[in-house]
Amino acid sequence: MSQLSARLDLPVNRPDAPRYARRAARMLLAGWGFQDPRWLDDAELVVSELVTNAVRHGGGLIELRLEAHDEAIVVSAADGSSVVPRRRAAGGGPRDDGGRGIAIIEEFAQDWGVENHEGGKRVWVRLAAMPAQQGRRMT
Repeated sequence: MSQLSARLDLPVNRPDAPRYARRAARMLLAGWGFQDPRWLDDAELVVSELVTNAVRHGGGLIELRLEAHDEAIVVSAADGSSVVPRRRAAGGGPRDDGGRGIAIIEEFAQDWGVENHEGGKRVWVRLAAMPAQQGRRMT
């Protein structure tokens, strides 16, 4: 079983952290042999949501981690806040300040969860498998 991992630390006070995280994640995953452009777009969206939530609601540094276990990819973001993310009620009101991150993550994930991490939390997402007909990961 092959296993690859990467870690990227981002400052929580940088509003452009999601953009850098998306770019880094796409480059890493492509370098690991995940080539399907639509799947990479979906992976970027999940990374963006995780990091955006950490910037908006977290504290300390953001630790973005990507792990490949054969064909399974797990993306996680850890921050210094122990507040667990939750889905907001539909129809929130006249002021739209987000709140759709969990729904987006659930759309593209096989599974996701939250765990304690060094006084804060880590939100992890197991991405849906890349379509086999579009290409296979190189090992």
